[in-house]
Amino acid sequence: MEAVCEQVHGAGDNNDDDEEEEEGAGEAMLWSIQEALERQTLQIGASACGATAVVDVLKALGVDVAPEEADRCVQTRLRRNESPLPDYLLSRSEAGATHAQLIAGAEEASDGKVMGRFFHLHPPRRVKLLAWLARWIRKGAVPVATMNMQLAVPEGEEVPDAWHHQLIFGVAPNAVFMTNPLDVVSEGEVHKRLCSESVLLIRREDVLQRLTSDSCLSSLSDSQSDPRWKALDVEGQVKQMTSEEQEQEQPKSTHITIPAAYSSGITFFALRDSGVGQELLSAPELPLL
Repeated sequence: MEAVCEQVHGAGDNNDDDEEEEEGAGEAMLWSIQEALERQTLQIGASACGATAVVDVLKALGVDVAPEEADRCVQTRLRRNESPLPDYLLSRSEAGATHAQLIAGAEEASDGKVMGRFFHLHPPRRVKLLAWLARWIRKGAVPVATMNMQLAVPEGEEVPDAWHHQLIFGVAPNAVFMTNPLDVVSEGEVHKRLCSESVLLIRREDVLQRLTSDSCLSSLSDSQSDPRWKALDVEGQVKQMTSEEQEQEQPKSTHITIPAAYSSGITFFALRDSGVGQELLSAPELPLL
């Protein structure tokens, strides 16, 4: 169910190919690594990676906002861990924040001074990722990646439990520098996480420990405005997982797949009255591969 999109080395989103081919076109830094260590905001609360990224976006654009205010403006949604399985799964599908909430939150927290523009990277797009990021960073835009961290998991590591928003404070050849946590990740790894279907894996134990005899699983398919619950047959996945408990020798599925509210891609933030802010608003979507 995990669609891993290949890293693309196609054309950019406009006619800046000559610029992108220039030496150093894929290099740009908002902060040095030392500055990032000193200035980055660590996770401010449960499921609040989006609000945390907004705090650093505003900081990078010269707007100081308290973390609590950013979280209020972003309207971070929490997991309903004590709920029965159907409601728990619904809460998991939207826990945290979408890119739209980040854009609205940054605008409100900055009293309208800051705007954001999201660019989808799924389905796959024709873009040289690092050169594209570098070009916008050099213009003064601040990028935030919305990534499915359940993709490109290093061998031997546990599959993460969520998507993640991270501010990108710089790029260099085959390197993307991000905050919360401070990390340097390869272009290929980031690109795979940025090119994902809007789905989320839920661990087996998180499903079974909330499943009771009166769990109304049909509500997942029948009562939702989102048809993906039915298309993914979440009810059937849960039933299959429970049947596996009765068959000792059969390999057991580790996760079920549910719809996610998030879209993978990059949001660029800028001061609304700046030239780059207006340029972002008028920029076309990245062309499909």
